[in-house]
Amino acid sequence: MRYFLPLLALALAACSESSASRVGDGIYRIDGPGIPGGSDGPNRRTATQFCPGGYRVLNSESHKGGPDRATDAQETTTTWTIKCL
Repeated sequence: MRYFLPLLALALAACSESSASRVGDGIYRIDGPGIPGGSDGPNRRTATQFCPGGYRVLNSESHKGGPDRATDAQETTTTWTIKCL
């Protein structure tokens, strides 16, 4: 039982991270993690870190499954392209 809480914390932390890459001047591409049911929360958090003055979503894509779609069929990944205001 005492191992359950640390494992739960690690699992939730892994689900809430997204990565961003710079595309151009003030434009970023944010790749959200695979989350069952899908969510834009990790993308919003990352967008506000890179653009504290605000941002505009230029493009949004959602895909079911990850790179290995056979094992991640229940997860939805989101990709945003944003421009800082």
